[in-house]
Amino acid sequence: MVRSTFLERRSIEYVPLAERHGKVWHLWPVWFSGDAHLATLAVGVLGIALGGNLLWTAVAVVLGCALGTFFMAFHSAQGPQLGLPQMIQSRPQFGYVGALLVWAFALVTYVGYNSFNQVLAVQALHQLTGFVSEDSPASLIGFAALAAVIATLGYDTIHLAQRTVAFLMIAILTAFTVSALFLLRVPAGQWNWESFRLTPFLTELLAAASYQLTWSIYVSDYSRYLPREVSIRASFWWTYLGAFVGGAWMMLIGSIAAAVFPQLDVPAALDRAANGIFPGLGTLVLIGALLGLLTIAALNFYGASLTLLSVWDTFKPLKSSAGKRAGSLLAAAIVSTAIALDSSSDFLRHFSDLLSVLLYLFTPWTAINLVDFYLVRKGHYSVREIFNPHGMYGRWNWHGLIAYAAGFAAMIPFFSTGLYTGPVARWLGGADLSMLVGLPVSAAVYLLVCRTIDLEADARAAAAADIGLEPPIDIGDPDSAVAQSGPAGLQSTLG
Repeated sequence: MVRSTFLERRSIEYVPLAERHGKVWHLWPVWFSGDAHLATLAVGVLGIALGGNLLWTAVAVVLGCALGTFFMAFHSAQGPQLGLPQMIQSRPQFGYVGALLVWAFALVTYVGYNSFNQVLAVQALHQLTGFVSEDSPASLIGFAALAAVIATLGYDTIHLAQRTVAFLMIAILTAFTVSALFLLRVPAGQWNWESFRLTPFLTELLAAASYQLTWSIYVSDYSRYLPREVSIRASFWWTYLGAFVGGAWMMLIGSIAAAVFPQLDVPAALDRAANGIFPGLGTLVLIGALLGLLTIAALNFYGASLTLLSVWDTFKPLKSSAGKRAGSLLAAAIVSTAIALDSSSDFLRHFSDLLSVLLYLFTPWTAINLVDFYLVRKGHYSVREIFNPHGMYGRWNWHGLIAYAAGFAAMIPFFSTGLYTGPVARWLGGADLSMLVGLPVSAAVYLLVCRTIDLEADARAAAAADIGLEPPIDIGDPDSAVAQSGPAGLQSTLG
């Protein structure tokens, strides 16, 4: 196996076994740091902002993170087994061209998150320095440029940056949390069990779940270079551990800061709460969270680049190059900066609406993608056919498209945003249960329509198409998810 490289040369294509490297435990710092930043704090503020108290907001945060991370972490195993980025894996379910549907939604996610990341970064710089204005265009551009540089260096640099931030943030958050338990004064009413309000509780729960669920479109991007013998169990738990702990911890800190200082924006509330414990801690927490925001912005640009190149490959088969990757990164940075410059006011309302929209768009996709991988095809895919415009997965795959439409339609009555509130959501006082409906409906419909597929013939065709892709290997670990026949299958674990 090769060692890590300073500048990544691959993009959307298959990663050969000879280039696989890294340890499965490297996944937890990627996803711990993926949540240990300022944008995650903002998710924990939502329940407080809607009138909920700290106790019930905390319960909603933990339950929401547990739910959303559960589905997200199952995507992690797809990277080592297929050696492909996450979004290109949508072609078997939606078709060579049909996958453009979910890629468009992915681009909204990457660019939308980064625009808000840039806004938060500038707010944090203003809080730290005092001389940087809260809507400084130069700071917005500079933050995007730094993140784009990290993304350009690629996979190994991102992993290294995430590990560094993870260890730093664990030390900082531990100091803050332990000190806050003894020294921070929270209003007594924030701990009242009887002050339960359904709408703030469900809004916070589903916001936390959707925030974690939207990581699903990233996950394989950062596991695809791992050795193929990495088991599903190991990749799931290392991913779940990092994402759940990082997400819940940061959201709870955001909830505490908002409960103590409800009149302040997110960075200012965090700074004031931490400095209320002992002087200087607020500055330290903000610096750490700002570094985490920088690295997660790099992940967003990296994912946007891979998705843009996938779109390009749909219309014209793509041969990767550093120039094409840099160009796609530049395009993503320009769009996110333009949005950030227009979205600096009323940040929290826009952020809440974005989370809702992303939840609606990706709930059906994650159900379909996971059901196809674990229950329908059971990991039997052809890497070559995924890149074949006239291959076995078709141009438009009606199985995935019908299941997506059915799941999305079932969610509409449960939508609750500033743009539209469905009849069921209105009846529930604005509470949004759409995710709990969309997941099972999409999964059930996909399982039903896939009964028309001859899965044995599909698996044979996938294996035949990938003959010679890699030399045969022999894996003795009974816990391994690797199929002995190569990347077309995972027979030893999935059946």
